[in-house]
Amino acid sequence: MRASLLALAIGAFGIGTTEFVIVGLLPEVADDLSVSIPSAGMLVTGYALGVVVGAPLMTAAGARLPRKTMLVVLMAIFIAGNLLCALAGDYTALMGGRLIAALTHGAFFGIGSVVAADLVAPDRRASAIALMFTGLTLANVLGVPLGTFLGQEFGWRSTFWAVTGIGVVGLLGLIALVPAQPAPERGALRGELAVFRKPQVWLALTTTVLGFGGVFASFTYLAPMMTELAGFSDGAVAWLLVLFGVGLCVGNVLGGRAADRALMPSLYLILGGLCLVLVIFTFTSHAAVPAAITLAAFGAIGFATVPPLQARVMQQAAGAPALASAANIAAFNLGNALGAWLGGLAVAHGLGWTSPTWIGAGLAAAGLGTAALSGRLDRRSHGSHGSHGSHGSHGSRGSGESHGSTGPHPQSGAELPTAPLTNAPGAGYGTHPIVEQKSR
Repeated sequence: MRASLLALAIGAFGIGTTEFVIVGLLPEVADDLSVSIPSAGMLVTGYALGVVVGAPLMTAAGARLPRKTMLVVLMAIFIAGNLLCALAGDYTALMGGRLIAALTHGAFFGIGSVVAADLVAPDRRASAIALMFTGLTLANVLGVPLGTFLGQEFGWRSTFWAVTGIGVVGLLGLIALVPAQPAPERGALRGELAVFRKPQVWLALTTTVLGFGGVFASFTYLAPMMTELAGFSDGAVAWLLVLFGVGLCVGNVLGGRAADRALMPSLYLILGGLCLVLVIFTFTSHAAVPAAITLAAFGAIGFATVPPLQARVMQQAAGAPALASAANIAAFNLGNALGAWLGGLAVAHGLGWTSPTWIGAGLAAAGLGTAALSGRLDRRSHGSHGSHGSHGSHGSRGSGESHGSTGPHPQSGAELPTAPLTNAPGAGYGTHPIVEQKSR
């Protein structure tokens, strides 16, 4: 199990590096390709929009392939996209290479999340997802700073050559370490699409867009904010990204553990904390030491959002999570695009380098609002089915209707029985007793 999750994390490391490293190289890319920094920032937005388009399309296209096979195909396309970036001679070619790489991003993390969840017990799924996403956080601790240093010293194209090599390692790891996955049954795609009729799935996706949009509104313009306002040198940006990445690692692990214990309360707390940290960052960004401290806190709280946001969507899409999981990765990147675009718009209109962070705080607050609405609807639904759900939770153990391990109720943290995870093509994040009763 650990080796399989490691292989998924290696792939996530490569994808995370190529997604985020461009942030530290915006000045170099802008100078070399003779474009403005806001135009270079569109490489972030373009990648994110590529993920939004690619996530559902690539997942649907591979709906009849075994999940391991699809992950291998996606990593091969990712390698081709980064190779094109390394060979790019102009802005258009670079954007094209990033779009090709981006097409694989959402489907890889979406399908990978389902595979990771399948490898562990029901009460460990958020932690398994977090372990896979550790590759993404390590990309920020190691990949992005080293890629930034490499690009500053040897030209930004050298960074994409390095990412291409990481992709090859990830491809070999997937082939060697991930166990074979069964081919989906006929009609599985229809089941995956059916979950999008649930309002709670759309609320969860909206929460992801707004919450993670708050992270990227500020993060996209981190380099100029740290050099222009906090007074750091250009060479210090790589080390600041290391600091940010350390925060990401801590936040990702803690976010996964918190989500396993009490999903919705954790989500409320994390999104509220993100809003608060971003407001504080607008003030501390004017001095080096306070800016660095707040940056680490921003990294921690920003990526603590990832496991609960992903787990929430997979929970609401129980029984057919693959496409919904990929759609949530698209939602993360739609948030990236939205935050980067709004932040760039504010900077372009002369509102200053702290304006993207103010926008980020507003987006995080809006995400908290949609999460609260989703939780309220959950409580209302749980109350209206209270007597029915109570009968299931007490009677199922004796009747044999549910033999899985217990898992926390998403609102209160109380232990309720969950159905066992199966190897059926639609099996994923687990099934709440009420969901089982409604589906009968």
